[in-house]
Amino acid sequence: MALHITQDADADALLTSDPLALVIGMVLDQQIPLERAFRAPLELRQRLGGRLDAGEIAAMDPDELAARFSAKPALHRFPASMAQRVQAVCALVAERHAGDASGLWSGAPDGETLVAGIAALPGFGPQKARIFVALLGKQLGVRPPGWREACAPFGEPGVAQSVADIDSPEALTRVRQAKQRMKAATRSGASKG
Repeated sequence: MALHITQDADADALLTSDPLALVIGMVLDQQIPLERAFRAPLELRQRLGGRLDAGEIAAMDPDELAARFSAKPALHRFPASMAQRVQAVCALVAERHAGDASGLWSGAPDGETLVAGIAALPGFGPQKARIFVALLGKQLGVRPPGWREACAPFGEPGVAQSVADIDSPEALTRVRQAKQRMKAATRSGASKG
């Protein structure tokens, strides 16, 4: 199945074909528009000479990687700290999975184990891990037993609440509107307190 997260054909093709690109996009998906976060792996690949390799990224001089992230246009609002997180994730992928990022989810015996493993990655927490597992399950067919329950509420079918639900331009609009409603509700609740 092809991903349609960014609505950019080249970026989405990379996310679909390269598990490391998908993981890097998810790492970057915070405090910037999600399309920008998930387009960044394509730009990073170009800045690294045309390939994303976990071992090579892990072995890079941290200042050089930060410079690649910071080059105009910067890959993230916080390029240096995001370069560190991406490098840490790449080091883990290189060390534990021989550079194959799909090893982060392949062979997971159940959804809880999968969510826990993803949550342990640098730059991931419990909610981001559940969203990523929902994305894997809904769009890439990674569905160990109990995956939907383990990533609740993001694994529910027919909702528009996260990147896991973006499969068209219309779905992107629905997810964006849902996020805006959640932020407004949070602000409203905070102003009452």
